[in-house]
Amino acid sequence: MDGTVFIHTNQKQIIGAIVAAHAMRRNSRCPDAFDIRILKAEDYPFLAAHEGRAFLRDGTTRVWRNDDLQSFTPLRFLPPQLLGYQGRAVVVDPDVFAVGDVHALLTRDMHGKAILCRARDGAKQYASSVMLLDCTRLTHWRCETQFEELFEMRRDYMDWISLRCEDPATIGLLEPEWNDFDRLTPATQMLHTTKRRTQPWKTGLPVDFTPSARHLDRSLGGRLRRVVRSFKGKQAPRETYEPHPQPAVETFFFQLLGECLDLGLVTEAMLREEMARDHVRHDALEVLARVRRQAA
Repeated sequence: MDGTVFIHTNQKQIIGAIVAAHAMRRNSRCPDAFDIRILKAEDYPFLAAHEGRAFLRDGTTRVWRNDDLQSFTPLRFLPPQLLGYQGRAVVVDPDVFAVGDVHALLTRDMHGKAILCRARDGAKQYASSVMLLDCTRLTHWRCETQFEELFEMRRDYMDWISLRCEDPATIGLLEPEWNDFDRLTPATQMLHTTKRRTQPWKTGLPVDFTPSARHLDRSLGGRLRRVVRSFKGKQAPRETYEPHPQPAVETFFFQLLGECLDLGLVTEAMLREEMARDHVRHDALEVLARVRRQAA
């Protein structure tokens, strides 16, 4: 085996994770040359044990909620330990879908770096949502211990997740197409539906994630308007997931989902259960039928 792909998720994003795993194999020339493992947050009690506790994020305190849409993110740092600090791993979020061949990423020359990922918001901040890891060089990664440091106020979540805790000399850069943020082009290798509000399998559902501090700052005006409406006796509109701005992204996802249904990786009963939980948009089967008609 040339390495392992890890997709970390929670139950809210399990359909996305299954579709992501299918895309990895479907679009690789060597689908049997690597393993794929889905890591579910619910399977790691150390996350659940911190429910309701304050932790350090972006210089301020937040409360850890295991039912948040992205409660799985600390698991990004678990794969080297799971592999015994041997070999290579690709780690992706459950909303990252392979368009190109992940085997080409697993086997590329890392030029002695421990981590390859794309830059984000400046040279000293990185997107850890897609990483190629040389696990032999990451023996200092201790996911559970470092997660605990967030609650001891000794580690900032944003520093951790943005890889600012790592020696910059050990990080190399991937081309942006390996973690293409909400953009599907002929060059895209990994499509990342990173803007949570427009994830195509959630359109119309009530928003169920905690916005970042920067988003909260930007939305202050909106919150003030909702307060004014409440004083006037008007019910504030409920925030919902919105359609993806690039229709091709929705089509791409539902084509993959349809293939998962055909292969038995996802069942209609499973989809209906996730709809009932508000994890998948309630018209998913109708959208799937429409996408299939358009492709016929």
